[in-house]
Amino acid sequence: MEKTDTLKRLLQTNDVILAAGCYDGLSAKLVEKVGFQAAYMTGYGASATVLGMPDYGFMTMNEMVTHAGNLAMAIQLPLISDADTGYGNALNVMRTVLEYERAGVSAIHIEDQVFPKRCGHMEGKMVIPMAEHCKKIEMAVKTRKKMLIIARTDARAPLGLDEALRRAKAYRDAGADIIFVDAPQSIQDLEIIGKTIDAPLMLNVTEGGKTPILTAEEYRQLGFRIVIYPVITLYAASKAMKSVLYYLKSHGSTQGYLEHMDTFSSFNETIGLPEMMELERQYGTDRQSR
Repeated sequence: MEKTDTLKRLLQTNDVILAAGCYDGLSAKLVEKVGFQAAYMTGYGASATVLGMPDYGFMTMNEMVTHAGNLAMAIQLPLISDADTGYGNALNVMRTVLEYERAGVSAIHIEDQVFPKRCGHMEGKMVIPMAEHCKKIEMAVKTRKKMLIIARTDARAPLGLDEALRRAKAYRDAGADIIFVDAPQSIQDLEIIGKTIDAPLMLNVTEGGKTPILTAEEYRQLGFRIVIYPVITLYAASKAMKSVLYYLKSHGSTQGYLEHMDTFSSFNETIGLPEMMELERQYGTDRQSR
């Protein structure tokens, strides 16, 4: 609840909130350690790292909630999380909201894609009727205690920007706290969204995706309040892991690669080993004294 209050206070300022993407407990801790104000749990990254599969709706609600809960527990930052389509109809959304909030998540976004869904920057998306998604958003708002509800529309690609804007306004009127028009395709799209939608706006910046990569200040001036970078840690980690694995396969040793890797002591500090050792010193059992 305190983390959700923090996110609400951040939204009351005029600053843009950069929420770096994380896909596991380690990446979440690194987002916090570097000093970001919020973290974002990517469903794309969860599917890739938990299942080794693409973001095609393979992760179940229980799997996503468990994953989000582990990330939320690892950090003191507000966690914004992907909740896909809400995993069914409005009644399923009720359960989804209850579970995510119980897991400690500060905000979730629910999208208007048909199920099974796919990553918002992939081709071939389809959306459900606007009225059906309005009911999902109404149920989410009715069910939550404090968690913020983000309404996402994926209509830009299959139905055009005008329809995406029409849906965004309807979802705002249904009670959503934040509006998320996914995958704008140009700076002109961003300008129109920012000028048209009278609500806090979230934007997804996926490297290699459809949306132009600008600076945080440029996004703020265009009217966006939260900017998520869902795959930033995932893509960086994937490239680094491939590089070191190829090096080991080629050289039969990591000796010449150590400068590109974290150290034993630095890594242990990141995951909180010194704090655990101090707690063990204070509260652990001295077996040698038996």
